[in-house]
Amino acid sequence: MEDPYQILGVQRDDSENAIRAAYRKLAKRYHPDLNPGKPEAAERFKAIASAYELLSDPVKRGRFDRGEIDAEGHEKPPEHPYYHDMDSGGRYGGGPNLSPEDLESLFGAAFAEQVGRRGRSRRGSNAHYGLTVSFLDAANGAVRRLTLPDGRTLDVTIPAGLRDGHVLRLKGQGMPGAGGGPPGDALIEVSVSPHPYFRRVGNDVVLELPVTLQEAVLGASVEVPTVKGKVRLTIPPHSGTGKRLRLAGRGIAGGSQVVELKLVLPSRNEPALAEFLKTWKPANPVDPRKDIEQA
Repeated sequence: MEDPYQILGVQRDDSENAIRAAYRKLAKRYHPDLNPGKPEAAERFKAIASAYELLSDPVKRGRFDRGEIDAEGHEKPPEHPYYHDMDSGGRYGGGPNLSPEDLESLFGAAFAEQVGRRGRSRRGSNAHYGLTVSFLDAANGAVRRLTLPDGRTLDVTIPAGLRDGHVLRLKGQGMPGAGGGPPGDALIEVSVSPHPYFRRVGNDVVLELPVTLQEAVLGASVEVPTVKGKVRLTIPPHSGTGKRLRLAGRGIAGGSQVVELKLVLPSRNEPALAEFLKTWKPANPVDPRKDIEQA
């Protein structure tokens, strides 16, 4: 098997954060859902996940670096110094003289040790996968199906309020164990797609809402979208661009939705409005640029 450091494109002395960043970049590039009909991408994704499973575990990474386990996490046979323990008069030199019966006993014990080591039950390795969900699925919760590289599927429950980069653990859905050992877990890193209108700030959801000049000056009752469905919002009179209105409980996990107003002027010529503004004298004139420092 290829060296896990080479698979992820990292160095042996790189930090855990560097390894995690390399894994996320490669996993998004080779994920089977983003490469339909490309078996080579699925195989590469499987290798990337296996490499990250080993290097993300400090204990396994240390044992691999010391040569105690291989790239698949399997125990390496110990190096017994049997061939160096014989005396100089023997075939291999060094050590005491051993009779044929001693040799048979010695190698028999070594063989039994190897069989016992290999036959020991061992828990399966964790499997790492990536799943992309929509902004609304992450906000409200959902169940989404994940197709694995080997063709199996997992139904993944997305809890309400999940954040981008969160890792979900599915017990017993990883690699099979050895020698009757239990399977490992599936670790699923969830990526949340951005929304065209909503953005998340903590547990609040921010929406920029365009309003007309008439609505801003006179006030209005308008329908606005939220992550939980549409609601009516009252815009008070004299509301300019940047005014923030709050809808309590319409955010994520008890948060609010914050509506930021954005004044939109007519895109075409309005002669009556232009004529009115030429002669209009505000009763309370203001300088909108008074707080801007002079250059």
